[in-house]
Amino acid sequence: MAALQVIRSEWTKIRSVSSTVWTLGLAFVVTVALGMLISTLAKNDFDSLSPQDRLTFDPTLVSFAGMSLGQLAMIVFGVLVVSNEYSTGMIRTSLAAVPQRGTFLFGKLAVATALALVVGLITSFVTFFLGQMILGRYRADLSDPGVLRAVIGGGLYMALIAMFSMGVAAMLRSPMLSLGILMPFFFLISAILGNVSATEKVGRFLPDQAGSKIMQVVQPLDDDTPYGPWGGLGIMVLWVAVALIGGYVLLKRRDA
Repeated sequence: MAALQVIRSEWTKIRSVSSTVWTLGLAFVVTVALGMLISTLAKNDFDSLSPQDRLTFDPTLVSFAGMSLGQLAMIVFGVLVVSNEYSTGMIRTSLAAVPQRGTFLFGKLAVATALALVVGLITSFVTFFLGQMILGRYRADLSDPGVLRAVIGGGLYMALIAMFSMGVAAMLRSPMLSLGILMPFFFLISAILGNVSATEKVGRFLPDQAGSKIMQVVQPLDDDTPYGPWGGLGIMVLWVAVALIGGYVLLKRRDA
């Protein structure tokens, strides 16, 4: 009963803060818009592709090109959900009302994750269908092997990004510090590590690179990644679990 009351309280908090609602909307708009743009460019450039590139053309993954920017809005959402109360000082009131810190954190995570998952799945399906409509005769169908898995996986990926961000924010408590670490990590460091030959094999095991494998349907000919789509998502889940456990442990040990 106490857990249900906490969930209701967290739902009220999240929907009453305009910044969290706007970030979810931004995640949808950016992902869909960029996916449509890249799908348009891919369709126009298809005839100029080499035979090898045509063979490995992945229309599903093309439509998800906007995830790289949409995930940044999900990161902001995850950070704000957890750290807003620290920046305003409301965390003291919240913990006084719910002294069981595990229950408090679980309620916050449950509501925010459910929202992120719903928005992520809607975004993923809308992005896919609009992208395939633009691709026309080069499109993939939802009934094709691996496509439904990729589309559902896109929604799961966005929710996991938000959960990972919530775990980091619970550890760091500061929204500026959390965003100052997460934004460069996902937008710069991960991309650099994944595209430099010396660090490429390490980069494959970072949460975003491993998790995004779930959205891939056609495997590139030179791809020697040691895990498949579900294996990559599993690696991302491990990263999320570590972040959430770290946030819970520090929340239990520290004063508000």
